[in-house]
Amino acid sequence: MVISWIVLVLSGVLESVWAAALTATEGFTRLWPSVVFGVALAFSMAGLGWALRTIPLGTGYAVWVGIGVVGTALWGIVALGEPVTVARIVCLVAIVGGIVGLKLTSGH
Repeated sequence: MVISWIVLVLSGVLESVWAAALTATEGFTRLWPSVVFGVALAFSMAGLGWALRTIPLGTGYAVWVGIGVVGTALWGIVALGEPVTVARIVCLVAIVGGIVGLKLTSGH
């Protein structure tokens, strides 16, 4: 079960990678960002599918998306210069709290 959670977390991180790469592809006109997008997407989905064999769907999918959302938002702030506001940080902390809550209440 621990391995499933590790795979799920890594798959969530890969969701952030493919989302960031998607922007860098500039509409799939740039080769290497497009390759990174495709590889990260494939591994992210494969890992999610594998983890959902033992983690309940609702919990697993929500955790995967939450990690992707937080990671992508942080990438936007750190690498792309998106604004850092108290409201944005509070919302990201709320998402993390929800992810932790789902994990703690999943029974797995």
